[in-house]
Amino acid sequence: MLRLEGVSVAIEGAPVLREVALHVPPGGRVALIGRNGAGKTTTLRALMGLLPVQQGRIALDGQDAGGIPAHHRARMGIGYAPEERRLFGGFTVRDNLLLPAQVLRLPRAELERRLGLVLTLLPELRDVAPRRAAGLSGGQGKMVALGRALMVGTRAVLLDEPFQGLAPALALRYAEALARLREALPEVAILITESSPALLRSLVDRSYVIERGEIAPA
Repeated sequence: MLRLEGVSVAIEGAPVLREVALHVPPGGRVALIGRNGAGKTTTLRALMGLLPVQQGRIALDGQDAGGIPAHHRARMGIGYAPEERRLFGGFTVRDNLLLPAQVLRLPRAELERRLGLVLTLLPELRDVAPRRAAGLSGGQGKMVALGRALMVGTRAVLLDEPFQGLAPALALRYAEALARLREALPEVAILITESSPALLRSLVDRSYVIERGEIAPA
């Protein structure tokens, strides 16, 4: 589904990724583990087309993604939940969830179907759906970001540090939501970045370790 082959990325001339190679198969649950600054977020941004690739290849379902802009990658069914959430504070939670699917101009019936699925997978969002996103806690915001990614991530979902800053109880609920996702949508591939491998042991099939922009030997 998602494959990086020898991908190198520089930001403002400074090398960040160095020949990174990893694979997320259809339905796979893969973790990218590394310290802060190791290159985890850069990897996801490169996958989404938000950063240019200096060398190497990113393939989506075998298709070279080099010429595919970021918004078209979302149209291909890839959802992205950034670490900082990036919610629209003046919008309601429901509107934040619907927005990416509305941008893709999905039919109203499909919008409602996807929203219903997200609220089933993330029941915590039902009660807060009418509230403005600016009034949410950090943990609630993480849940909304996950739900928003699922609204378009029909084939793959990229989650950047989803457990960062969560209290233990909220981290447990987030993990439970990911387990429900696996049961309900086993065909959806998930790539999760995290600093601590212990948080993901029961949630993923395979882990890569990234250090200073390079995948460490297994």
